[in-house]
Amino acid sequence: MAKYLFFDLDGTLTDSSEGICNSYAYALDKLGVKNVDRASLTKYIGPPLSVGFADFFEGERINEAVKAYRERYEVIGWKENRVYDGIPEALERLKNAGYTLVVATSKPERFAKYITEHFGLQQYFTYVCGASTDGRISTKAEVFQHALDTSGARCEDIVMIGDRFYDVEGARAFGVDTIGVTFGFGTREELVKAGAVSIADTPAEIADLLGA
Repeated sequence: MAKYLFFDLDGTLTDSSEGICNSYAYALDKLGVKNVDRASLTKYIGPPLSVGFADFFEGERINEAVKAYRERYEVIGWKENRVYDGIPEALERLKNAGYTLVVATSKPERFAKYITEHFGLQQYFTYVCGASTDGRISTKAEVFQHALDTSGARCEDIVMIGDRFYDVEGARAFGVDTIGVTFGFGTREELVKAGAVSIADTPAEIADLLGA
């Protein structure tokens, strides 16, 4: 029986596509990549920025793109966001059922905290864990280890909830099962192929699957 629930943020708790895609487009334009189809940028929601920008640049230019992205994201991008319908109610059910809720996101931790506080989600989470801006904590597996260290949870007591294969693979590195959600930015096929043990099509189904 799980005691801890590790949640991804982008595409799982909030629809952050507007802010992320706008900030990606800003960075690409600043570095000379013009007229990018913003709809095509949603595939970069989830992995570290350096991974996404590696499709466009090499070497130091990747770091320049990350810096440009953050210029916009730090000011307005993180606010261009919304909580998915049904998430607060699902989190309330899970917390009342006795689960300890933890955010484990590849987004820089300080922005994860800004977002959970700004959008009223902080009340449900005991810990909010994310990536570091110095690159020390970047991959989903590194974020997962950081969340483990912070929360003191044991792997056998955790279920991960996320919308992309990065979440599933990051959790699998620790022998942890994942519930994949289809209302985010990944597909059912992607999640099943990665090894998600269950699929939730709505936030309420997450709580249902966990008996809350």
